Amino acid sequence: MPRDLADVADYFLPRSSPTSRAPRAALPLNPGEAEPARASRPAALPIVAVPVGERDVVRAAFVWNLAVEVARLGASATLVAPSPAEPSPIWPEPGPGPVGAEVVLAPAQGLAQLHRAALDLAVARAADSAEGGLVLVRVPPAWLGRAVEGRALLRWVLLFATTERVDLMETYGIAKRVLAVSHEARVGVTIHGARHVVEAQSAFLRLAGVAARHLGRDLTSYGLLVDDLHIYRAIVSQRPIGLEHPQSRAARALRDVARLLLEDARKTSLA
Repeated sequence: MPRDLADVADYFLPRSSPTSRAPRAALPLNPGEAEPARASRPAALPIVAVPVGERDVVRAAFVWNLAVEVARLGASATLVAPSPAEPSPIWPEPGPGPVGAEVVLAPAQGLAQLHRAALDLAVARAADSAEGGLVLVRVPPAWLGRAVEGRALLRWVLLFATTERVDLMETYGIAKRVLAVSHEARVGVTIHGARHVVEAQSAFLRLAGVAARHLGRDLTSYGLLVDDLHIYRAIVSQRPIGLEHPQSRAARALRDVARLLLEDARKTSLA
């Protein structure tokens, strides 16, 4: 069943809120469960495609920070992106980074080549990690127009959307293009820039309602990223939010989004 934002909204309330419930079991598994997990290790880690434009500094930072949070939860985290024509100030240097999160720049010219690079890493990292993990792939939105040859990369897609009407329409358009190519794709949405949980919930429900009516598909909520000044400070400093400002609302929200992704990744691996 699709996850409604209403079902996960309490993850993003302040921890002192009387309505918040105890967090789900933290990943990774406890040491006593590590050996059984190794025996059932998947052949490849799940791959999540994230359409983000080259000039979209904020969303590019979200993707990198999500990789860091996945690693902080004890799982393998690799971020794959096409090699840029020119060095970009919004991307960290390739190679292992904070807490083991890795950035790999692939010399890809399209989705098929990008998928091959991501799949190679997903297989290699699955063999190295007893706790599972994710391979996040930044996909240039312009490549979705010639996506048929790389539809395998779009089996699981994460979209970022603000609460603004125009941005929600653009996000719906990307979801439509993804589903036109990869009909069974799982499309998830993380709302960002919201000032309140209710505002984010309303935006997700509007987007999900349009997708259900016109595309006949349910969208999965991967929570929200609150509008927090620490996000922009971390971008300027090129430091992960969770390490630079670990007690901020932004850091807590990023960790919760990473946890939701990992929980679904584990379900996918066990299916």
